[in-house]
Amino acid sequence: MEKIIAYLEEIKKQGLYREMRYLSAPQKPHTVIDGRKVLLMASNSYLGLCDDNRLKAAAIRAIEKYGVGSGGSRLTTGSYQLHKELEQKIARFKGTEASIVFNTGYMTNVGAIAGIADKSWVVFSDELNHASIIDGCRLSGAKIVVYKHCDMDDLYKKVKEFQGNPILIVTDGVFSMDGDIAPLDDIVKIAEEFSALTMVDDAHATGVLGPKGAGTGDYFGLKDKIDLQMGTLSKALASEGGFIAGKQYLIDYLRNKARSFIFTTALAPATIAVAIKAIEIVEREPEARRVLLNNANWLQNKLHDAGFKTLDSQTPIIPIVVGDSEKALQFSNQLLEEGIYIPAIRPPTVPPGTSRLRLSLMATHSQDDLNYALTKIVQIGKRLNII
Repeated sequence: MEKIIAYLEEIKKQGLYREMRYLSAPQKPHTVIDGRKVLLMASNSYLGLCDDNRLKAAAIRAIEKYGVGSGGSRLTTGSYQLHKELEQKIARFKGTEASIVFNTGYMTNVGAIAGIADKSWVVFSDELNHASIIDGCRLSGAKIVVYKHCDMDDLYKKVKEFQGNPILIVTDGVFSMDGDIAPLDDIVKIAEEFSALTMVDDAHATGVLGPKGAGTGDYFGLKDKIDLQMGTLSKALASEGGFIAGKQYLIDYLRNKARSFIFTTALAPATIAVAIKAIEIVEREPEARRVLLNNANWLQNKLHDAGFKTLDSQTPIIPIVVGDSEKALQFSNQLLEEGIYIPAIRPPTVPPGTSRLRLSLMATHSQDDLNYALTKIVQIGKRLNII
């Protein structure tokens, strides 16, 4: 008990204590947080679909037809016709033979990695991979080799040391805190040379990158070269859940092996119906992606020109690296006083000394929204001696 209390006291002193902020309106560019109207610059609803009337209508129709709960796991009573329809739609969208839906992105990565690999495998993981990938690697029991962030020379050397072993190379497609894109084309070449399986976490790329919006595989033209394409339904697609898309035999294997799929109640029908409709919208409306990426490029350039450290973001995720945790928190709080919500991201989510604000844009942000945010970010950045 004393140890727990001491831990809480210590992280408060270090500016690392986390508290919830509560929304009482939809995730739109302008929403209500803790009773206050704010400009929301931190949502993963990249296409602005969280309040889309078409998705709300799809959810209502599903509730009226199927009820509200799924009633069981997918392998008992929880599989509805909607689940089958969604998995077929995901496979077509991602250009694969089949797919399998999990309840969250976290459960997807943990279940897939721990399901595929065991202690006979070697798993190569980018040093900035998401926590769910790290935990999946640990649960698998495989030997874990971490390679330097997006460093293909380092990856090649390390994979070569273990050639002859069963190998899995796993990476984020878009890195959620830096906004950069993994060099997937080079990763695939290394995997082919050493007969390794590849897995890409496309949580932040699905619906955003590529001609079809199908993610980094689509972006690089490599969909048929990636063994396991992971994605979420909860970001650009504005629903809940995660998925793996790949060859039929791999999906069949995970259906019988992935514990986070087998031993949990299925997603509710309304959630599945929303995801189906969202994929249809992504496929039919590429203009939203174009607007989103153009806006992100404009704002990232403006912030960089103002003197902020924005790393190598090529996506709607734009970090503003501050360094000190307490100063990052001050930055976020002062922006909130100006009616802008951008949270401070601090260790252990990011490495020590790299605390930051993490902006994430929506296609529905107006130019006035971006101009206002830019003005206030620059003003407060100067006030805090960040720029």
